[in-house]
Amino acid sequence: MKIASKKINLLLTASALVFVSSQVQAQDLSITVTNLTQGLHFTPIITAAHIDGDHIFMVGSTATAELQAMAEGGDISGLVTMLSNADANTNENPVGGLLAPGMSTTYMLTNGSANTHLSMTAMILPSNDGFVGLDSWKIPTEAGTYTIMLNAYDAGTEANNELINGGGTPGVLGIPAAPSGGSGTGGTGITDIENNTVVHIHRGSIGDDNMDGGPSDLNNSIHRWLNPVAKLTVTIQ
Repeated sequence: MKIASKKINLLLTASALVFVSSQVQAQDLSITVTNLTQGLHFTPIITAAHIDGDHIFMVGSTATAELQAMAEGGDISGLVTMLSNADANTNENPVGGLLAPGMSTTYMLTNGSANTHLSMTAMILPSNDGFVGLDSWKIPTEAGTYTIMLNAYDAGTEANNELINGGGTPGVLGIPAAPSGGSGTGGTGITDIENNTVVHIHRGSIGDDNMDGGPSDLNNSIHRWLNPVAKLTVTIQ
């Protein structure tokens, strides 16, 4: 009887450990994104928990068509489809539009046990193909609050001519808009060539102080930035 009792206790303990392990892996994440810039807006944000080995973007790799559409025009629909097909858990456009300079948004992401890594991205306005992003961050298994500083990246898909012309469709050179205002017109263009055609750290906008011409339509007292451009705070329940 004593031996049988010990076996039962061991089985019950093992079952409890499996149950606890499952609870730890299936996490609810509270996420806060803070725009740290003085004059940049973030377009609709997409955040995803996914399996190890999946990526929204990778530094040093050529941008996918889905990433290009987001980085040049803020269109996250392609990324949403791609992540859905990969069985990722996503939160799409939590702000319901643009995240303004200095502002934060907090939202929940319910995560399945198989999805162990977190990614997030949004286009930066005004820019040609700049975006803020987090690439495949391993989600801790221990409850707590974690802070990650995020850089701005260049998708490498479009030359940084810094001309505001309503562009934004992939293959159409230009910047869709400058929501912060203060931009100029009549620029001749900073460049029409992109030598680095893979995803890389963004150099930042150059801009100028000539609002009626000059090389750039961007205002160098408003639209320039240094990394990091955002803060991501993840609270694991």
